[in-house]
Amino acid sequence: MAAKHKIFAPADLAGIIPPATTPFTAGGAVDIRAFRGELRFLLDAGAHGIAVGGSTGEGHTLSTEESTRLVATAVAAADGKVPVIAGIIVDSTQQAIERGKAAAAAGASALQITPVHYLFRPDDDHMLAHFRTVAEAVKLPIIIYNVVPWSYLSPELLIRIMRRVPGVIGVKQSAGDLKLFADLMLGAPKQARIFSAVDALMYPSFSLGAHGAIAAILTAAPKACVALWDAVAAGDHRSALDLHERLLVLWNAMIDDNLPAAVKFALSVHGIDGGAPRAPMPAATARQRKAIAAALKRLP
Repeated sequence: MAAKHKIFAPADLAGIIPPATTPFTAGGAVDIRAFRGELRFLLDAGAHGIAVGGSTGEGHTLSTEESTRLVATAVAAADGKVPVIAGIIVDSTQQAIERGKAAAAAGASALQITPVHYLFRPDDDHMLAHFRTVAEAVKLPIIIYNVVPWSYLSPELLIRIMRRVPGVIGVKQSAGDLKLFADLMLGAPKQARIFSAVDALMYPSFSLGAHGAIAAILTAAPKACVALWDAVAAGDHRSALDLHERLLVLWNAMIDDNLPAAVKFALSVHGIDGGAPRAPMPAATARQRKAIAAALKRLP
């Protein structure tokens, strides 16, 4: 008999939801022991949920078996207290359904799915049909992870999908353009959940009414990001601006093509084993390590 998992409603998906990294051994295997330690750290910091297998989690490198094991481990660690969102970074409807069903069986509360992004981008009608077919097959709430530059979905298309596909309940907006985020917030259905992954601009994202965030910087500095969320909610904009400025210094130290490796180094500064990145991604450079360590000293 399949294990029963707590069911979270879409409205429960809110606040600071760090995207966990995937610790790998030197040989490239998933290190579940280290992953459990990271989950404890994020939950103890006050995270309102956990995302697994996104870009910060190097989800593009994971097999279905690996991603499903990570989801199950996160669900067990969360113990029904917060939801777990499963990342899906694949290039066909069939693959997305396969991975989505496995994540659902492992207890995920929602799916975070990128648009199809390999060389050949579907037109808008077929992109909508992709999300509709996955939603109908898997029957878990879907958050579109709008992150791939060459397969980027406009606010207009995202709003169209959310209006026409009931299973698509929100968007994780991951471009640095706050105008696109504001347009999405303005036009989205009232029940939609719009999450910010504009790491450099968490404070203005929250001020614009974001329902939460799923972004790499949350994993690197979870306590500071929870404090920022709480400060905006309380209307304490002086404290929020101060945190924003210090978090921006951290983001500027981290952002590069090896971002997951930089997040793993940040975890190590907190005393958490982030493991190695999966080849061929390089580890954090000496320049990154020095700047990240200095920025973290100025944060809660």
